[in-house]
Amino acid sequence: MVHELEQEDLFAGRCILVNGPVIIGAGPSGLAVGAGLKQQGVPFVILDRANCIASLWQNRTYNRLKLHLPRQFCELPYFPFPQNFPEYPTKYQFISYLESYAKNFEISPRFNESVHSAKYDETCGLWRVKTMCRNGSVIEYICRWLVVATGENAEKVVPEFEGLEDFGGHIMHACDYKTGEVYEGKNVLVVGCGNSGMEVSLDLCHHKASPSMVVRSSVHVLPREILGKSTFELGVSMMKWLSIDVVDKILLVAARLLLGNIEKYGLKRPSIGPLQLKNTEGKTPVLDIGALQKIKTGDIKIVPAIKKFSQGKVEFVNGEIQEIDCIILATGYCSNVPSWLKESEFFSREGFPRSPFPNGWKGKAGLYAVGFTRRGLSGASLDAIKVSQDIGKIWKEEIKQKNQSVAVACHRRSKLRSF
Repeated sequence: MVHELEQEDLFAGRCILVNGPVIIGAGPSGLAVGAGLKQQGVPFVILDRANCIASLWQNRTYNRLKLHLPRQFCELPYFPFPQNFPEYPTKYQFISYLESYAKNFEISPRFNESVHSAKYDETCGLWRVKTMCRNGSVIEYICRWLVVATGENAEKVVPEFEGLEDFGGHIMHACDYKTGEVYEGKNVLVVGCGNSGMEVSLDLCHHKASPSMVVRSSVHVLPREILGKSTFELGVSMMKWLSIDVVDKILLVAARLLLGNIEKYGLKRPSIGPLQLKNTEGKTPVLDIGALQKIKTGDIKIVPAIKKFSQGKVEFVNGEIQEIDCIILATGYCSNVPSWLKESEFFSREGFPRSPFPNGWKGKAGLYAVGFTRRGLSGASLDAIKVSQDIGKIWKEEIKQKNQSVAVACHRRSKLRSF
């Protein structure tokens, strides 16, 4: 009888030796690494389970979505946005930009290949990446370097709620929400009060629905702009001269002056400042684009945590019962890396790099991570530059050594022939 480990090692599919890194993920992070490697002449392979680049943006975002930060903070390396783009590009403009990016750098990912496993083979010092194709075939890639670029938002998070199976109405995650047109006149419960929850609720209002938004815990709401300047840009500028605690206090004072006391509307602020909270826990503050005004007028109703669901109804922890027609779960996303990366020492169960990534992007044994430092597109771009330069440096040194070895061998053969 063959042991389980031996069965796993037996491989009947195609085997491809990659003369360079394998990059997992064809979103902004993976494309940025690919562009950096192209700049240095390093070959690579990009794998993605979807049938297109940036599948999260193309297939799992609502129609009205715009970039939350000004375009200069969302550009990928070596390729600026078109000058005619607005300061906050729409999702369609951003997708167009990413497609132009891939075309410009001649990046051609291998689509419809879902990574089944990736593990480091210490015997040969190489990574073995097994994928399952849409047609059922299996491919194994053998490579020196592995770049994890699947991001923090690969899988939707769906919490368990008592009685949800008895609700009977329409339930969806925010990743499947496109527009509020079909919800006109309906009572919609939006579970979650982050940027997605706020914007979905605002979109529902624009389409004459009646949204109620569940605010289970505290949340920072900041104006998107302060005195005509991006709040994020101001924060970044002040961080060059002031401590994060001081910058947080300045932002909160500005938010109080511009937005008023939001706690009286059921939006309690965390005790930790917005930037500090983002750094320590990865929780992004809400940048308000109009939802707060709808909350103040009562068009968006704030409700507490959910106790349980029943047929067409929801009961909250304060005892209030409300009739609802639909539920939209704006409950966020998580990484799927732990499901396929077999080297568990590198990523936590939640999908974030562990201590072997002391700087957030470089691990051991040729493993790299891009887009996991909780700093958005700008952070992913910086990671991508560092990763591509690091691999490129090693690549060029090895090529140089090989060329020197070949030159020495040729010289020796020519001397032998002279006798």
